[in-house]
Amino acid sequence: MEITVDNVSKGFSGKPVLNGISFETNGGSILCLLGPSGAGKTTLIRLILGAIPADGGNIEIAGRKVPDLGVLQDIGYMPQNDALYEDLSGEDNLKFYGSLFRMDKKRKKERIGDVLKLLDLMEDRKKLVRYYSGGMKKRLSLATALLNEPKLLLLDEPTVGIDPVLKRTVWDRFAAMKHKGITLIISTHVMDEVTECDTAALLYGGKLIRYGAVKKLIASTDTGRIEELFFKAAEGTVQ
Repeated sequence: MEITVDNVSKGFSGKPVLNGISFETNGGSILCLLGPSGAGKTTLIRLILGAIPADGGNIEIAGRKVPDLGVLQDIGYMPQNDALYEDLSGEDNLKFYGSLFRMDKKRKKERIGDVLKLLDLMEDRKKLVRYYSGGMKKRLSLATALLNEPKLLLLDEPTVGIDPVLKRTVWDRFAAMKHKGITLIISTHVMDEVTECDTAALLYGGKLIRYGAVKKLIASTDTGRIEELFFKAAEGTVQ
């Protein structure tokens, strides 16, 4: 799905959080929202989702202005903090979210089995979530986001708190989804993760300091490291 963010601004309690953000991304790709804590990444994801209104500017998904209930059916969302019910099993969490998507009984059962297998949770599906490890909770959160077979995935810091081996597995899953034509927008503050993505929007102090293909952004640096662009932004040298 194509996403267009056009001159979007947002503030809370009179304090600006995002200021004039604009970019476009095509379907079947991974876009990284990269920046330090407080850069506005979570706010931008919530704006794209349509969970909160923009103060200015517009966002379109597949040519439809956000918010749009019809578009929501094609979006999977994984928040930064796991939105799971710890007194329910992993499987029952998925049943609950399947009901929110208004899936019929047969499809819901099929999709729950599919995502449990995909994310290696089948053996633990009956276990209460309170007994899940941090990595298992991350995988279950991702499973809920995938349940409705979304065309667009919005993932807010999906790899925070998981071990390097699982992180590699998760990024491999993301790459496989991209090759199936799914568009992924992934926020992270981990600079090295940008190399897993096709394009990147670099956010700093609520502003978009650079946007483009990851390879080109890295090639524009002297050190071959993306954080150089943030250092320049802090020094006021990025145009």
